[in-house]
Amino acid sequence: MADLQPRTDVLPGTQPSMASLVTGIIDDAQKLIRQEMELAKREIGQEWDKAKTAAVSFATGFLFAGLSGILLCLMCVYLLHEVADLRLWVSYLIVGGVLGLIGGGLFLLGKFRADEVNVIPPQTAQTLKENAQWIQNQT
Repeated sequence: MADLQPRTDVLPGTQPSMASLVTGIIDDAQKLIRQEMELAKREIGQEWDKAKTAAVSFATGFLFAGLSGILLCLMCVYLLHEVADLRLWVSYLIVGGVLGLIGGGLFLLGKFRADEVNVIPPQTAQTLKENAQWIQNQT
């Protein structure tokens, strides 16, 4: 990974100057940082590709699960119609009403859970206030 070469601007048998040593260290540090950035970009690209593949799988699975749910709901409607000898519109009303109640309950549960979410984490906010207070006391 590191292709660091010995310094060639120093004559054999002489000690390198402090300036050339510092320059060499800075050059090596810059090269190392560039290589680390390139590695990070490559790794992020690989992870992004994995995330895209997972998202396509999730979306496809969600689509098929949704279609399955629709067909199962239609099956429940016709099952009620046949077994309970109800009119077809009454069967649709019962299945739709049950699904509506379940959906409404889940919506309310989600709303209550969303209300509990703090956009600014309280412990972090408290720590930041303490740090700001400490900095003000130091000046």
